[in-house]
Amino acid sequence: MVEFIVASGRSNKALAEKVVKALGVDLAKTDIHNFSDGEIWAKFEDNVRGDDLFILQSTHSPADNLFELLIMIDAAKRASAKRITAIIPYFGYARQDRKDQPRVSITAKLVANLLTRAGADRIITVDLHSSQIQGFFDVPLDHLYASTVLIKKIKSLGLSNLAVAAPDVGGVKTARSYAKRLDGELVVVDKRRPAHNVAEISHIIGEVKDKNIVVVDDIIDTGNTFLNCAEALKKAGAAKIIGVCVHPVFSGNAMERFDKSEALELMFVTDTIPLINPPDKIKVVSVGELLAEAIKRTHDNRSISSLFEIER
Repeated sequence: MVEFIVASGRSNKALAEKVVKALGVDLAKTDIHNFSDGEIWAKFEDNVRGDDLFILQSTHSPADNLFELLIMIDAAKRASAKRITAIIPYFGYARQDRKDQPRVSITAKLVANLLTRAGADRIITVDLHSSQIQGFFDVPLDHLYASTVLIKKIKSLGLSNLAVAAPDVGGVKTARSYAKRLDGELVVVDKRRPAHNVAEISHIIGEVKDKNIVVVDDIIDTGNTFLNCAEALKKAGAAKIIGVCVHPVFSGNAMERFDKSEALELMFVTDTIPLINPPDKIKVVSVGELLAEAIKRTHDNRSISSLFEIER
């Protein structure tokens, strides 16, 4: 007998449906809507008293997605759920994780506080922008990696003479892990950021001529950094360039720019953030089964370390 309940907010219902399908359960019935003035109202139609409850909601823009999650957690707490686990495939505001200039907010810490105060007993998330954000939480956090499902897709292409590129020094650890598991060399692209959402490529560290390059990143917003990196690698003599990204924020016309990029041959992203009508060049890989396995192991109080070991 299943003794846990999976509910979903409205930000990523398609992913939630894949999760419950993999679990062999139904999604909990909820009633969530906005009043005419925009206020969010949420109710659990099913009884959750004494249950192990998992609430899935990505917190990408708009901010209503985050606030909706907080409201659902509060509703579950007041409905006497035994344990509330917030599953946040994409943890919004993760890039605001430090005070890098005077008089700014460390918003990632603020969000962690809000989730805890709302009543979340545990957090499950995928590919945090900075692993140190785990320390912002005063409740247990399980940090999963989408690398397992993405690497399978890359291997299915059968590429040889492979190298994995990090589009900036911050992504070196992730790129090194991909390179190790794909049996490829490591390339680092040195980036300078003179202003917000502006990136300039200055150096390429590593051999790229005539190699098939996999460029790996955790988040793509405007796409400037990633596309500049791909173009720089192509000019340096790379053969095929395949992109990999976990969280496709794709603000503005980023998706169109990726589709039209002559340097980039193919792009793999996950469904932590839903995309509307992605072009053929952008292939969506689901993390539904990964999250389903995390739910089963969490409910059974079993280790899920194998799901978040990026280097193995």
